[in-house]
Amino acid sequence: MLIAAFAFTIASFSYSIDDVVTAIKSGDANQLSQYFDNMVEITLHEKSNSYSRSQAEVVLKDFFNSFGVKSFSIVHKGSNSGSEFCIGNLQTQNGDFRTTIFMKTRGEKQVLQEIRFEEKN
Repeated sequence: MLIAAFAFTIASFSYSIDDVVTAIKSGDANQLSQYFDNMVEITLHEKSNSYSRSQAEVVLKDFFNSFGVKSFSIVHKGSNSGSEFCIGNLQTQNGDFRTTIFMKTRGEKQVLQEIRFEEKN
C-alpha cells in the first residue's frame, strides 16, 4: 500500500509535453503555468523575453484571450538528453502560429522553459 501511494505521488509530479499540449489546446494559461520553470522564455510577435512564472502566466493569458485558440496540432515531437521539444501549429481566431515548446528535466519532473509563437504568413 505504501509503495502504491509513493508511486502515485511521483506520477502526480511527473509532467510531460503532452500535458503542456493539452493546456495549449484549451487556451488555459492557468493550467499551462503549472508546468513552468522558475523563468520562462516566451516569444510572441518576434519579440522574446524571459518572465517569472507569474508574469509568464499573465502574458499567455492575454495572448490566449486576445487571439482565441481554435486548435493545436503536433507536427513533430522529440527528446534529447533529458529535454523534450514539440513543434506544432496553433490555429486562433486571429491567425495561425508555428509553436515550439521546450521542456527540461528539473529534479523529478519536466518543466517548461521556452515557448515560441511565430506568426505564419
